[in-house]
Amino acid sequence: MTRIFTPALLGLSALGLLAACGTPQERCINRSTKEIRVLNGLLEEVNGNLARGYAWESYEVERQHFGICGYETHETKDGKKIRRPVHCWKEVTETLQRRVPIDPASETRKRDGLAAKIQSLEPQARANIAACKATYPEE
Repeated sequence: MTRIFTPALLGLSALGLLAACGTPQERCINRSTKEIRVLNGLLEEVNGNLARGYAWESYEVERQHFGICGYETHETKDGKKIRRPVHCWKEVTETLQRRVPIDPASETRKRDGLAAKIQSLEPQARANIAACKATYPEE
């Protein structure tokens, strides 16, 4: 199983999780490394497919569900108001997954292509990280 995850980029993934509420430096690094993080996610998926021998495919199914659709207020003889649920059938969409066969040769080519793309982007990402650290030094 080929993994292209250098220690520096492993740390960047952790920074990506804090991007929304991070410091200006963290947000800059997150923007600069987004493509590599996306490609690493795709690479993990391909490696998982190769290890299992199949891929997962999501599909949606419409089903009927009997549940509460709303509430009605009724007044009793003595003037008290009672709130009661109204039940009905509702159509709900469920997302399920199924196994699908893969072509191992195709998945291997995909893995190799993703790994090569990640390696080609790493030098620019390192330069961008250095620029982010220079522009937004931590206090």
